[in-house]
Amino acid sequence: MSNNPPVSPTAPNGRPLRGLKLVPRSDTAYKMKDFKSDQEVRWCPGCGDYAILAAFQGFLPELGVPRENIVIVSGIGCSSRFPYYLSTYGMHSIHGRAPAIATGLAASRPDLSVWVITGDGDGLSIGGNHLIHALRRNVNINVLLFNNRIYGLTKGQYSPTSETGKITKSSPMGSPDSPFNPLSLALGAEAGFVARTIDSDRKHLTGVLRAAADHEGASFVEIYQNCPIFNDDAFEPLKDPAERDNRLLRLEHGEPLRIGPDRGVVLGDYGELVVADIAEVGEERLVRHDAHRADPGYAFALSRLDQPAFAHVPIGVFRDVERPSYDRLMADQISEAQTTQGRGDLASLLAGGDTWTVG
Repeated sequence: MSNNPPVSPTAPNGRPLRGLKLVPRSDTAYKMKDFKSDQEVRWCPGCGDYAILAAFQGFLPELGVPRENIVIVSGIGCSSRFPYYLSTYGMHSIHGRAPAIATGLAASRPDLSVWVITGDGDGLSIGGNHLIHALRRNVNINVLLFNNRIYGLTKGQYSPTSETGKITKSSPMGSPDSPFNPLSLALGAEAGFVARTIDSDRKHLTGVLRAAADHEGASFVEIYQNCPIFNDDAFEPLKDPAERDNRLLRLEHGEPLRIGPDRGVVLGDYGELVVADIAEVGEERLVRHDAHRADPGYAFALSRLDQPAFAHVPIGVFRDVERPSYDRLMADQISEAQTTQGRGDLASLLAGGDTWTVG
C-alpha cells in the first residue's frame, strides 16, 4: 500500500472529492486499460455485469487516486468476481461479510478508497445485518448492490428482491415472500447517500458512481442488472426505447419530478407523493427534487413510487446529505484520548486488570 501523505485531492476535472479527503492524489494520468487485470472475464454471455464492469473501469481514472489506494471488496455471487477483473487491491471475501471487512479497512486506513461489490442475495439475505449497520454507522465506503432479483450463481432460486409469486427452482408454486425494496431499506438505516441506476445506461451509471465517490461516508447504489440465464429481461420495460421514457423518473436535484412529457409527481392530500397528469394538476404543482433534504422521509416516499411494478421508476440520486463519517469520528476520539491520556501501551493493557498466571 502507498505511504504517500494524506492530502485533499481533486478529480482530473477539478471537482473536490468530499468522500476521498484523506486519499492521496495520483500524479499518473490513468486510462481505462490501466484498471483492467490480466484475468479472463467469465460471466454468462449477455450478463449485465459486463456493462457494469466496463463502466466502472472507465470511471476509475476520474478518481485521480493511485491504483494501490483503491480496494474492491466483494462477497459471494456472480457480481463478486469483480476484484479479479480490476487492477487494484481487492478481496473476494465470504458470503455477506463484505461490508464488515470493508468497515475495518476504511476505519483503519482512511487513505483508501473502498468499494463494496455485492448482489441482492449476498447483500440483503445473509449479509443484510452487516449492510444496514455499515450504512447506519456512515462508514466511508461505497456499496454497489447489483439487483437481478434472482440467485444466479446457485442457478436460479428466488432472492430477497424477487417479486411475490416468482416461480423458480426453490419456489415451484411461486414465491410466498414479500420482496425487499433495497432503497427503502438503505434509507431506513439512515444512509446519507442513496441512488439507483441501470446496467445498460452507461452515462447514467457513471454519473451515479461519480456522485457516490464524492460523498463522505457510506454511499449505497442499487444497480438494476440483467441475468440472461435465470431472470432474463427482468427490467425490460425500463430499457425498451419505446417505453422507458414514459416509465423512468430521472431525478435531478432542483428539477421538477417528471415522467415523460405528460406525467409528474405532486403532493397528495396527506403529504404523500402522487403521480398525476400534468394537464390536470398544472406544471406549478410538480415537486422539485431535493436530494439534500435532511429528513429521509421524502427520499423514502420516492423509493416507494415504483408501484405498480415498473409503471414509474425513479432513478438517480435519491438522497445526498452530509454528516460526519464513522471513520472521522473514530479518529477524533483516538486523537482526543491520546492527547489526554497518552498513547498507551498495548502490552500493559492486555496484561493489566483481572489477569493471573496459571502454574
